[in-house]
Amino acid sequence: MSVLTRDEAQTRAELLDVHHYTIELDLTGGDETFDSRTLIRFAARVDGDTFVELKPAELRSVTLDGHPLDPEALDGNRLALPGLTAGEHELHVDAAMRYSRTGEGMHRFTDPTDGETYVYTQLFMEDVQRVFAAFDQPDLKAVFELSVTAPQNWTVLANGVTEHADGVWTAAPTPLISTYLVAVAAGPWHSVRTEHRGLPFGLHCRRSLAPYLDADADELLDVTRACFDRYHEKFDEPYPFDSYDQAFVPEFNAGAMENPGLVTFRDEFVYRSAVTDTERQTRAMVISHEMAHMWFGDLVTLKWWDDIWLNESFAEYMGYQTLTEATRFSDTWTDFGVTRKSWGYDADQRPSTHPVAPEAVDDTASALLNFDGISYAKGASALRQLVAWLGEKDFLAGINAHFARHKYGNATLADFIDNLAGATDRDVHAWADAWLRTTGVDTLTPRITPGEHGTCALTVDRTGSRPHRIAAGLYDRDLGDDGGQLVLRERLHLDLPHTEAHPIGKRPALLLLNDGDLTYAKVRFDPESFETVRKDLSGLPEPLTRAVVWNALRDAVRDGELAPLAYLETARAHLPLETDLAIVQGVLAFAATYIADRYLAPEERPAALATLSELCRDLIRRTEDGDNPGLRLIAVRHRIDVAAHPDTIAAWLADGTVPGGPELDPELRWRVLARLAVLGATDETAIAAELERDPSATGQEGAARCRAALPDPEAKARAWEAMFGSDDLSNYLFTATARGFWQPEQADLVREYVGRYYADAVAVADRRGPAIADAAGRWAFPAHAVDADTLHLGEECLRAAAPIPALRRKLVDQLDDLARALRVQGATGSKAGGDTSALR
Repeated sequence: MSVLTRDEAQTRAELLDVHHYTIELDLTGGDETFDSRTLIRFAARVDGDTFVELKPAELRSVTLDGHPLDPEALDGNRLALPGLTAGEHELHVDAAMRYSRTGEGMHRFTDPTDGETYVYTQLFMEDVQRVFAAFDQPDLKAVFELSVTAPQNWTVLANGVTEHADGVWTAAPTPLISTYLVAVAAGPWHSVRTEHRGLPFGLHCRRSLAPYLDADADELLDVTRACFDRYHEKFDEPYPFDSYDQAFVPEFNAGAMENPGLVTFRDEFVYRSAVTDTERQTRAMVISHEMAHMWFGDLVTLKWWDDIWLNESFAEYMGYQTLTEATRFSDTWTDFGVTRKSWGYDADQRPSTHPVAPEAVDDTASALLNFDGISYAKGASALRQLVAWLGEKDFLAGINAHFARHKYGNATLADFIDNLAGATDRDVHAWADAWLRTTGVDTLTPRITPGEHGTCALTVDRTGSRPHRIAAGLYDRDLGDDGGQLVLRERLHLDLPHTEAHPIGKRPALLLLNDGDLTYAKVRFDPESFETVRKDLSGLPEPLTRAVVWNALRDAVRDGELAPLAYLETARAHLPLETDLAIVQGVLAFAATYIADRYLAPEERPAALATLSELCRDLIRRTEDGDNPGLRLIAVRHRIDVAAHPDTIAAWLADGTVPGGPELDPELRWRVLARLAVLGATDETAIAAELERDPSATGQEGAARCRAALPDPEAKARAWEAMFGSDDLSNYLFTATARGFWQPEQADLVREYVGRYYADAVAVADRRGPAIADAAGRWAFPAHAVDADTLHLGEECLRAAAPIPALRRKLVDQLDDLARALRVQGATGSKAGGDTSALR
């Protein structure tokens, strides 16, 4: 299959003007394929040659202006259209297309709970070619008119309002949109419908999830309406489509997809089990994020994939900001700081880093790799910094000018910056060059020098080249009865670089750079402030401030400047007093996944797990009165995950409850069983019994994970064969199996598979494509094997095997993380570091 290059896309865009697609899909032909008939009306501006893309199971016929073309001329995914003359043309394509089991193209899923089948499209990047023939690039927008033949008991959803008669569903013609934004979702959906501001709104899910969607429908619709109204206050352009449906679909590869009028979400967002309020906030943020795309991404679309950040950074920033302004979730930036910024910081320090706005993305395969923490979290952080520097009024004025000038069209970074520059006297172009065209993370370090009469002055040292507008928080100890509390004396607002010292009066107990988290940079502490952090971190009054401190500690561990055990000690001392759920979750996840599993030598791991277990027990005791069920749920989950002995959690499973609550719902039951499997305290009989109790899709995934986690050679062999020897596993079952397979406790048992991993991962990625390649690189990688041999094997694979881009990117990132873990272990005397020169 050929990937589309930037040069090819530019040449085709200069030649063609695409007007209209008429697409007929027939979903009644069986489990493997569906029929796809496409009529494309387009014009050639001059005489020339071009091509159309499709990936059929069978290409039955093609006619151009009434003249048949040879289907055998299809070369990979391209059908040549030679000898076009200037003027109008019609292209008819009749094909059978394959259903997907990997979340790409037209995904087909049969619900094990009730046997009902659902299909939906995910057409991002190049996957429209799996559903219908198209001139597949974002700047060839057109009107799309779809009709879908479906089984009698199905409902068909699409980008516009649908009508049906005699089993055929017809969608209203779309405005001008890009090929990757066309959407269909069909099946016996359970739907909740309403109307808002004259538009039909809908929520949709599998029938087996109906009670759970109904339970949350009011919350989901309240968030949807509130964000919709707030965007209309921010944006001059009204919502540009005729309806707003949100479909929660199975086995979805992303969090959600911004299809105009039909946003698709992973249906884990329809909660079957108890969740924390922070998880509800995350779901609400995704709703807000995808709605922002209706304007930035759908109404105005990138011209080529080097401007991915124009879509994702904007939606990420606006999603968090609008949710904060419009809903009860008023502290979203703390969650962003803990969860999303660390994603960006990590990505930006790997060999695979790239600018937020790359100078050039040569082809679609390269573009797919840039949907990462840089395009989302770093880009959103840059926009937040831009708003702090520019002011929200001028920022929104520039945005609205951008919408007005490019609506229903395409735009570039240059267009965006020009429109912002037109709304302010500031040099936005220079800002963009410094922030959007550079890589890496700046580091800000305070220097406090004594002056006269007990006063001090602050100078900020900066490694890196970006300008920063930040706040520096000065905190003093509260000398009252409570003790251990820190009181904000003042926030200094600083523009960096700045060579002059800033008077700060008497020395504060803590000086915190980037207080409020308005910029994107690592921060360090002066020695006295670091001691205050160690002793009094939990005494800081605002959760966002504490999040900045925890991120600084996390960065220091990753950079080998803070011993992993010191981080654990700080967590042990202060997390039992923490009130913000996002912080508790983020700190525990980093401590378990990175410190205990990777940054400490194997002989140090049992003590680390014991520390985390004690910490979780403290949190469970603290929540016995029932006042904070979310905090208790987090503590119970992590207590299960770090259990070194089976007795306590096995008793919980047998009783069906944690003493004092919560009762074990399906998520907690599968979590306990997975940990018991790791510890060798359960067996296939128990797993099968639990699956009979919960035969849902989530139950199937839980059973696959548990079976792969059993410390038995035959179980490991079966799991490996399922992942790499056959192509039967769906994307979700592949991930579940991979997540169960590697366990630090079973290092000796799975040692032989470390050497097999690289060749087998390359082979399965070649056979099954980018989605499975991503899963194989992300979840099936032996991350527990922190040693020089694993690093060497990976380096050899990158040099010799030529894995497909999606897998190569994941391997580069994983190997860099592994090398970092080796360096951290070496910095604390555990192990020597590894050479990463082959990755750079």
